[in-house]
Amino acid sequence: MSAPANPLEALPFVQALQESTALFIGIGTVHAAGFILLAGSAFFLDLRILGVAKALSVRELSRLLRPWSWAGIALLVPSGLLLFLAEPATLLTSKVFQLKMALLLTAGMNAAGFLSGPWTTAKDWDTGVPSPVAARASAAASIVLWAAIVACGRMLPYR
Repeated sequence: MSAPANPLEALPFVQALQESTALFIGIGTVHAAGFILLAGSAFFLDLRILGVAKALSVRELSRLLRPWSWAGIALLVPSGLLLFLAEPATLLTSKVFQLKMALLLTAGMNAAGFLSGPWTTAKDWDTGVPSPVAARASAAASIVLWAAIVACGRMLPYR
């Protein structure tokens, strides 16, 4: 048997992941749960920023959702790395994977722009006041980006 082209493929846990459908599906399920937590938290905050339930404090909602977002990230990052290690060469050449990563980067930049911009004035539009246009634009972009990231993730097995 020849050595794998990628030295990471020689690692026992990577080989187990490549050989075990149940393990691969299990890690994929953890990855999906992480997306549900992170994107779901973002979705509910985005809806509030877009004007749904204006009587609810946007800062309090953010405080309540933050632990769920972090839990999502805690599931997503390691499970995503494991899924990537199972087939790095295939994923790196996949246009769908490349698009998913570009969308993920864009979503991160959108979040960073929101946190360093409109969010700094959240006390002024916390309850009962429409969010500023920049905050609403960021929230709408967030919803579209996360939906597209999920769609790309769902398309990956069918490439």
